[in-house]
Parts: sequence; C-alpha cells; structure tokens
Amino acid sequence: MSKSAYSAKVFAIYLFVVGPVLVVAPNFLLSIVQMPPTSEVWIHLLGVVVSMLGVYAWVAAKHENKPFLVASVYTRLFVFAAFTTFASIGLASPMIVFFGVADLLGGMWTYFALKADAQSARTVMAGQH
Repeated sequence: MSKSAYSAKVFAIYLFVVGPVLVVAPNFLLSIVQMPPTSEVWIHLLGVVVSMLGVYAWVAAKHENKPFLVASVYTRLFVFAAFTTFASIGLASPMIVFFGVADLLGGMWTYFALKADAQSARTVMAGQH
C-alpha cells in the first residue's frame, strides 16, 4: 500500500468514527465544539454523509485511486478554510476549527505522501534503465 493510500485509509477510519457518532449521539460532538444541542434531523443526515465519505476514502485507498487521493487534498483544505470562516464570522464556535485542523493535517499528510509516492516511482523507474 502506498503512503498516500495509507493516509486515506486513516482518514476513512476517522470518518468511520465521526459519522456514526453524528448519527447516534450528535449532541456529544456538538458539545465538544461548544455548539448548542439539537434535535433536528440535519445532524443525523450529516452523519450518514460523513460515513459514506469514509466508505469512498476506504475504497479509494484500497484501490490506490490516485485521482480521488489528489481531490481529497483539495477538499480537506477547503473544509479547513470553510470551518475557519464559519468561526470567524460567528456562524459557529471557534472550537469547530479543531475539526478543520484535522482535515488540514490529513490533507497535508496525503499531499506529502503523494509526493513521496511519485518520488519512489521515479526512483524505481530510473533503476530499471
């Protein structure tokens, strides 16, 4: 398994934890980020979506799906930017940024892993000539 695929697999596991918690105990996570509890369905729906994203990340990692891995770098950086913006303009508690930081660090890990994988491939190819 490549380094980038491994990083996606770890990200999938993170999503496999967060998603179901949002489905069954969303107010637990909301309390961590200092947001008011809710009984609305949207948070449970978000948990389902997060869980499905975990499935996509897992399958992409298993099959070394490089386009997905590259796209995940950009989307995770966007999550960080969006969560930071939401906190900055008062739409969410500043604590929400911690979830954004998890995405930022995961995205950076995948980015550098993709670079390392590419370098490894070049080294292998150079050794074959």
